Amino acid sequence: MTENIQPPVAKTILKELEKFGHTRIDNYFWLNDRENPEVIDYLNKENDYYKKMTAHTKDLQAALFEEMKSRIKEDDESVPYLYNGYYYNTRFETGKDYPIYSRKKGSLTAKEEILFNCNDLSKGHSFFQLGGMSISPDNKFATFSIDTIGRRIYTLKVKNLETDAILDDIIENVTGTAVWANDNKTIFYSTQDAVTLRSDKIFKHQLGSNPTADVLVYFEKDETFNVEIAKSKSRKYLAIESGSTLTTEYRILEADNPDGKFRIFQKRVRGLEYSINHYGDSFYIMTNKDKAENFKLMKTLETATSKENWVEIIAHREDVLLEDIEIFKDFLVVEERSNGLNKIRIMPWSGRGEYYLPFESETYTASTGANVDFETDILRYSYQSMTTPSSVIDFNMRTKEKEIKKEQQVLGGKFDKNNYTEERVWATAADGTKIPISMVYRKGLKKDGSNPLLQYAYGSYGYSMDATFSSTRLSLLDRGFIFAIAHIRGGEDLGRNWYEHGKLLKKKNTFTDFIDCSKFLIAEKYTSPEHLYAEGGSAGGLLMGAVVNMAPELYHGIIAQVAFVDVVTTMLDDTIPLTTGEYDEWGNPNVKKYYEYMKSYSPYDNVKSQDYPNMYVSTGLHDSQVQYWEPAKWVAKLRTLKTDNNLLLLDTNMDAGHGGASGRFEALKELAKEFSFLLDLEGIKK
Repeated sequence: MTENIQPPVAKTILKELEKFGHTRIDNYFWLNDRENPEVIDYLNKENDYYKKMTAHTKDLQAALFEEMKSRIKEDDESVPYLYNGYYYNTRFETGKDYPIYSRKKGSLTAKEEILFNCNDLSKGHSFFQLGGMSISPDNKFATFSIDTIGRRIYTLKVKNLETDAILDDIIENVTGTAVWANDNKTIFYSTQDAVTLRSDKIFKHQLGSNPTADVLVYFEKDETFNVEIAKSKSRKYLAIESGSTLTTEYRILEADNPDGKFRIFQKRVRGLEYSINHYGDSFYIMTNKDKAENFKLMKTLETATSKENWVEIIAHREDVLLEDIEIFKDFLVVEERSNGLNKIRIMPWSGRGEYYLPFESETYTASTGANVDFETDILRYSYQSMTTPSSVIDFNMRTKEKEIKKEQQVLGGKFDKNNYTEERVWATAADGTKIPISMVYRKGLKKDGSNPLLQYAYGSYGYSMDATFSSTRLSLLDRGFIFAIAHIRGGEDLGRNWYEHGKLLKKKNTFTDFIDCSKFLIAEKYTSPEHLYAEGGSAGGLLMGAVVNMAPELYHGIIAQVAFVDVVTTMLDDTIPLTTGEYDEWGNPNVKKYYEYMKSYSPYDNVKSQDYPNMYVSTGLHDSQVQYWEPAKWVAKLRTLKTDNNLLLLDTNMDAGHGGASGRFEALKELAKEFSFLLDLEGIKK
């Protein structure tokens, strides 16, 4: 029986945090030290408590894991793509956790060359991530990078693809990406600040030289900016991007001239965002110049790149967000978003006969895929909906013929998309704004308030939460759950304005939108407070923390993953990774109006004596984006103040970082924990 199991109680050490004459009391500040044995002991005690309180769900977790695993094609592989004379492919082998990267020269029937077998590379590590794979122009070398902790701090290495030897060129503390110049011996890479993990420097390395002699090419001094380097699709230019939430600045250099000096494309102007694509003798620029909030497309010659030379190609539209472009020899492909839905627009350079790809559903996602070749009429894109597994499609832009190259297989013989309904409904927020909700559930649903419903959202950084298919989600749908995505403000689901109205001093719209969506789903009898559950991770975990403080009575249970809940303290600590670069998203609490506003919603600061729903909180000890101590402190404080007998569980992965477990099957075990938490609360035992 779980009634007699007592939760751990974290000791309190008074810590007063003063700002603008206001003092916040933080009794659990001491948990901010992963080297302290007492901290590790407390996290282990919480883990033990979690295990004891959920011991009766072990069989259910195991069944869910096997069920979800059984739907996955274990020997899956990607659709190969042709680049510089080779077909590249990623595949999995049955029973193996990690991918194998390979290529074939000239033909799909040629002998396979294994580039990297991550199952071998990961041996001896509880976490493994491969990043930054880049092939030299002569196809003889590959850079690759490895993270074995989960803090996104990589080690860069070089492999000779003719001999399979790993060279002595080993570079520590990189961000994971590297770019080759056209001479096949010069590599550019970015490094990060050892404390804040802000990517701030670009270095140049000569193959075979000692990395201590690498040349610093660029140092980004502004702590609100991050820096990265890339190569244009045309392979003519290297580009250094300095970017903050509101501002971008590029520097370019011909890839044939790696020892040359990078020159500024357009110097930074606060509030001016732009990105560049090279084609022919020109650059194509997606930008918000001239108050183009939803972005527009402009063009300029290589020889005159500053903004006074930019010429408009696609004008700004109030109701259409310009998201991305893809350039081909005879076509321009434009990715747009209108009324919350993805659109793919095909525009011949001839100026005649442009058209959109036709998509029928209102709960779908479509996006362009690996299109690395200029000299083709074939556009590769992917399509899925909440009831339709993902497909990879090759589309001939000239003849309009399409070839489905791959459809995601759902194994087990039980899945039939016709057994499910997907729909989009609109809730009305308190200020009158209409908020879209994408939903999927099994056919035959009765709207009588008795259905369990999992409501999910993110709502930050302008990140749109598209309606996608999930084979694992079927384990909830087939047990009677409705799954709903609330497209709340703070994302860019309905355009840039949607984002602007869910950040800084309008951040609370994100939380109230979510609550208003919940009220709508209850009022429409899709569910009821006894059966409504909410889930969010990272900044979506902040959302969870805010809504349980503001409207705990609406929810029977909450799942909060790697939750960003101690907003004020984190944003005041500029040594924590990401903090300085976040000021334009949340505000700088060193400015009083932002401090006061943040303090009014920060979940940790607003925990109070009231009933809270059942809660499952998960985190990773090595998380570099949301520090483990935020969820840990939050749970400790909730334990002392909440007035209910509902579950409060903290589950810390002592090996992993922000993304959780790295192996594809290990990640399913984490999902099985979450699903069993929900099903157990619903009284569903199997």
